Amino acid sequence: MIDTKPERLDLEADPDTDLTVVINRLRDGGLIAYPTETVYGLGGGTSALAVSRVRELKGGRTDKPLIALVESKDAVDQLSWTEAARELADVLWPGAVTLVLEDPSGMFPQGIREEATGRVGVRVSPHPLISRLLKGLGGALTSTSLNAPGEPPVSSGSAASDVLRQLGAKDVIVLDSGTLWPSRPSTVVDCTGPLPVVLREGSVSIERLRYIIPEIYGQESD
Repeated sequence: MIDTKPERLDLEADPDTDLTVVINRLRDGGLIAYPTETVYGLGGGTSALAVSRVRELKGGRTDKPLIALVESKDAVDQLSWTEAARELADVLWPGAVTLVLEDPSGMFPQGIREEATGRVGVRVSPHPLISRLLKGLGGALTSTSLNAPGEPPVSSGSAASDVLRQLGAKDVIVLDSGTLWPSRPSTVVDCTGPLPVVLREGSVSIERLRYIIPEIYGQESD
């Protein structure tokens, strides 16, 4: 049996390595595994092909849309920004907070945009690699945590390669920046209603969010 190891770029040894091959792969609908400010993610561009490939590797789930990593708030000004959403973005972006907003113009395709509600989750990541990828790609990058079924997200490039091999993934480039500091996933805040609602408390606590929006709704974790 042939061991099909995923293609790998060693960014730990050379953080400034040329990303041309990666950008071209993304433009062709290819996928990458890459470090974020929290855990390693799996994603690609926002084409229907790339979205379907990510969802297939994640077990074909259609109930959990992919998050879109974007360069800035201005890059997604077509979304419906509430006053609370703008305030959270101004204070916490770049950072580990995903804001859920309405997408009335269909800026993003299904799989990123939730079919039933028209909502999308967007985030500006502080990770310098993601900033380079977005600038090279000239558009958003999809993101979902990389993990084996029933297992927590991985936090190292070597673990990312192992999971991709386990999933039978082909033509996925691993951008390996070594082992990340232990972290919870991003905090997810629904900003589509009159008041923002925390859907998932992650790296940024509800307590910190309430310093910005005192009326924010959500239950703090133990």
